[in-house]
Amino acid sequence: MAFEIKDIDESQAPLLDHLMELRTRLVRCVAALVVAFGACLYFADDILGFLIQPLKSSFPDGKGQLIFTKLYEVFFVELKVALFAGFCIAFPYIANQLWAFIAPGLYAREKKAFLPFLIATPFLFTCGAALAYYVVMPTAFEWFLGFEGTAGGLEINALPTANEYLGLVMQFILAFGMSFLLPVLLLLLHRAGIVTREQLVNARRYVIVLVVIVAAIITPPDPGSQLLLAIPLLLLFEGSLVLMRIFDKRDAKEKAAEEPAADQSAS
Repeated sequence: MAFEIKDIDESQAPLLDHLMELRTRLVRCVAALVVAFGACLYFADDILGFLIQPLKSSFPDGKGQLIFTKLYEVFFVELKVALFAGFCIAFPYIANQLWAFIAPGLYAREKKAFLPFLIATPFLFTCGAALAYYVVMPTAFEWFLGFEGTAGGLEINALPTANEYLGLVMQFILAFGMSFLLPVLLLLLHRAGIVTREQLVNARRYVIVLVVIVAAIITPPDPGSQLLLAIPLLLLFEGSLVLMRIFDKRDAKEKAAEEPAADQSAS
């Protein structure tokens, strides 16, 4: 019994070391987020001005305005802007810290397989966010502002509040950025053996329906935004299938090359 208790006590040491390392990594991540938040808060007006450009360009002759109905509204809007921008800036460092914590527990082959997905994640998210900012939001805002006019002899003017506008912008950016991570998710599931390419090909019709439903849910209720999200998602899905075929062929060649070597060593 004493021997068993001693073994249990010794087995706790690596766990405590991992927990202490995890705490250190998390503290560094929080510190990086706080520093990025502070820097972005200083430039909050400039960042907010950048986010306002799609709406400004959608107004006729650039004549438009954002209003606030609560005295403290713009202050909290700038806090949200700083937090959102600070997280985007600190994300590469946060991802690096998470990778530094996970990597020692992976084999060299697993590191080689996982690292491309880690690099592709911020790239694809940035592509989705850029599509939302430069293409989708101007198109959607111009469509929304088309409802300005008169009704019953009264003018109908768009007077969006700063808080509502920021919420809409963040919805666009996060929806498109996260949706563009679809290839990363599918390829990770494929590499883990959870799904196969054949299963996804057979489920293509269901995937199309699911993509259309997701696009309708996470985007504002205008058909242009839904199509501008659904079409890239379908293209990314088809691109994922192409990459899966390449990976399957490569794995088959490696397996075929390993078998003769194993037979020679056995003989």
